Amino acid sequence: MTGVSTKEELCLAEKIPDPCAIVIFGASGDLAKRKLLPSLLQLQAAGALPAQYRVIGAGRTPLTDAEYREAMRAALPPGADAAQAENLLGRLSYLGGDLAAPDFYRELKEKLGALSRDYDLKGRLFYLSTPPQAYPGIIEQLALAGLSRPDGEGAAWVRAVIEKPFGTDLAGARALNALVHKYFSEKQVYRIDHYLGKETVQNILMFRFANTLFEPAWNRNNIDHVQITSAETLGVEHRAGYYDKAGVLRDMFQNHLLQLLAMIAMEPPTRFEADAVRDKKVDVFKAVKPFGERELRENFVRAQYAAGAIDGEPAAAYRDEPGVPADSSTPTFAALKLEIDNWRWQGVPFYIRSGKRLGARLTEIAVHFKNVPVSIFKPLPAEQLCANVLRFRIQPEEAITIRFEAKKPGPKLCISTVNMEFNYRESFGAPPPESYGRLFLDAMAGDQTIFARADGVEESWNILEPMLARAAADGNGLAFYPAGGWGPAESAALMTRDGREWDTV
Repeated sequence: MTGVSTKEELCLAEKIPDPCAIVIFGASGDLAKRKLLPSLLQLQAAGALPAQYRVIGAGRTPLTDAEYREAMRAALPPGADAAQAENLLGRLSYLGGDLAAPDFYRELKEKLGALSRDYDLKGRLFYLSTPPQAYPGIIEQLALAGLSRPDGEGAAWVRAVIEKPFGTDLAGARALNALVHKYFSEKQVYRIDHYLGKETVQNILMFRFANTLFEPAWNRNNIDHVQITSAETLGVEHRAGYYDKAGVLRDMFQNHLLQLLAMIAMEPPTRFEADAVRDKKVDVFKAVKPFGERELRENFVRAQYAAGAIDGEPAAAYRDEPGVPADSSTPTFAALKLEIDNWRWQGVPFYIRSGKRLGARLTEIAVHFKNVPVSIFKPLPAEQLCANVLRFRIQPEEAITIRFEAKKPGPKLCISTVNMEFNYRESFGAPPPESYGRLFLDAMAGDQTIFARADGVEESWNILEPMLARAAADGNGLAFYPAGGWGPAESAALMTRDGREWDTV
């Protein structure tokens, strides 16, 4: 598909957010520079932001407003419109200090009050872009300073955006939820999973529920299995301190990959609204068959990358990376097979894998349909006809493709496998926007649809608890794979014993 063929473009009404103050904790950090400020610039240039908004950078580094603006100027995309960039930079101010000290929040409150009066701001958005261990202190200090609730000084609404990871296990997630709910209502809390801001991920629901073609076949009668893959060529890079404590299960499975599973497997919501959608996601998590000892032994693989090569260049083993302990048993790869015990999906396996230092950068969901029951094209047997596969490609190029069989042109009856592709760049003339822009806009507008809810976070941790416990207790169960490969032999065996195989790139 090289273009959009439609009689008209149908758009849901978008609400322009209220004039508001955005406070970014961790304002000089990597995420703020690479994603948050560029996303605000993109939204501003698109006319999606209110005429009046202000951004306060909050961090430990002592900076003046002018110094902060110059630091952020260097972080904006090189080709950005100069007038738009100056407009954004002019809205920035900075507050430095000890983020655990009550005095910092008293000063922040005074600054917010002054901005609200000067610019008639109606809301406040607190964005926690800090290391997770700082979340509890910031949340508590905001509340003690009287900043967690709307007040009489211009704040009609207050919202908190919290980055992943939300907890490090089920107990930690429950404790953090309890602390958050002590000071903020659930309606005020926006738990970020940036995958949910990606266009293809959002398009899964549009594809399923705005079209009649596939939903009747979206069940155990027609689907053989589903593969979800998230592969990175990068190693641990500069994140060894975080990653060696987290590992691939906490870093990728609990949030990104289980959210993708929920989008594919959920029942139709009654309407496209936050709680209606999130109710159905939670139903999926609750229906995942629990992992007992047998399931852990047969359906769960964890591994760590050894030395190898990426694109012909030598790549060190994980244990040789700077900052990684020489005896680390942290998994950098995991693969699992899970089942969903409900009417729609009973008997359909979901295979999920993710890892670092793999053979290509790829994130996709592949829905494999069943083979035709019988071939009418004798003597060709049914098993030699390729089954249909529907792919949602999330990165590197966002796209949706359908594989099907077709007659090859010519006098002979020859069957070929072909792909029909919808590519964002080709169809709409531009690449999909940065995912953080969508997340920022929805948080400012008060739409929680693509944010994780407290019960969903806890249910996803509950699924992983047995795997985390096994990984912590059994270091000898760790397999190894060469950098540049596609994981250990045990991952391939997870599929081959079922008569299937992982898709190749």
